[in-house]
Amino acid sequence: MQVFLVEDSAAIRERVAAMLEAMPNAKLVGHAADADGAIRDILAGCPDVVLLDISLAAGSGFDVLRAVRPQAPQIDFYMLSNVSAYPYRQLAEALGVRGFFDKSTEFDHVRELIAARAGAEAGAP
Repeated sequence: MQVFLVEDSAAIRERVAAMLEAMPNAKLVGHAADADGAIRDILAGCPDVVLLDISLAAGSGFDVLRAVRPQAPQIDFYMLSNVSAYPYRQLAEALGVRGFFDKSTEFDHVRELIAARAGAEAGAP
C-alpha cells in the first residue's frame, strides 16, 4: 500500500516514516509540506492513502482535499492534525476524508488503521 504524507513538521514526517518502515506492506512514497506541492505530487503519483494535516507551510489540508478529491476519488484521505475541534472534523468529513485523528492523542489509531489496510491489501487473513 502506498502512503503519501502532507505535513510541514519534520518531527511528524520522521515519526510517520518510522511507523511505515516497520510495516511490511506499507510504504511512504512521498511527502509535501505545502498545499501546491501536495496537490501536484498526489495527482502525479496516485497513492492509495494520503495522511493529511490541516495546517501547512502554505495553504491547508482543506485546499488539498478540494483540489484532489474531484480528480482522484479513489484515493483515501485521512486527517492527522492537532487542529481537531468538531467544526474541522465536520468540514473534513464533508470534503470526503475517511477518518480524522488528533496527532497528540490518536496517533496509535493511525498506526492500527494503516497496518490493517496494508494487511488487507496484501491479502492477509
